[in-house]
Amino acid sequence: MNKTVGAVISALVIIFCIVIALFCTVRIPAGYVGVIYNMNGGVAETTLSQGFHLVKPTQKVTTYTIGIEQSYLTSGSDGDSKGDESFEVPSNDGKGLTVDMTFTYRFDPDQVADTFTRFKGQSGKDVKEIFIKPNIMSWTKEVTAKYSVIDLLGVQRASLNSELTAYLKEFEPYGIIIESVSLINIDPDDETRAAVQKKVNAQQDLELAKIEQQTANVNAEKEKEVAITKANQEKETAQINAEAKLIEA
Repeated sequence: MNKTVGAVISALVIIFCIVIALFCTVRIPAGYVGVIYNMNGGVAETTLSQGFHLVKPTQKVTTYTIGIEQSYLTSGSDGDSKGDESFEVPSNDGKGLTVDMTFTYRFDPDQVADTFTRFKGQSGKDVKEIFIKPNIMSWTKEVTAKYSVIDLLGVQRASLNSELTAYLKEFEPYGIIIESVSLINIDPDDETRAAVQKKVNAQQDLELAKIEQQTANVNAEKEKEVAITKANQEKETAQINAEAKLIEA
């Protein structure tokens, strides 16, 4: 009887230990770190690296990506874009444009504990949704306002993306690093598109007129050279004929 009771107690203890171990084991995925919050002692100074870790029941672990993550603000369901997350940006000529954007980001591993405190324990994904995305939209508008619609739609797109990536270093004091940003689609309204096309056509017509004028100038110069050459030849022929007559006389 005593042996049976002892076996049951041992089994219960083992099961209890397994359950506690399961509840106290956390897994940190590759490319992430875990910030430990002690309910009775605040944020721990050290973070958890990737792998499995045993933590106390009084500790809570929040993960942040330190590997590069890609995020989307688009009209479609690209990546983590929830429905239509495209947004409108201004230009320096007063026209609004709807843009789709993609960006890559990560959290600074040396600042994640401060980031945890600053954002009141919210996870990296929550910080992205409530802080990174709204501010990227806001700061993007400040940059596009320096460009004309023609520049935004044309050859200045690469320059815009580079300037925007540099501008978004504003995130770094928050422990957030924006690695790259790209406006992958810029869509003007119908009126703006028609105005832009009209301007493009006018520029093309102007370039064509310049080319035609240059061609006409070249042709005129050639004709002038031909005329001069012909006149010289005729003059030389006349001189030769005159000399020949003198000899005959």
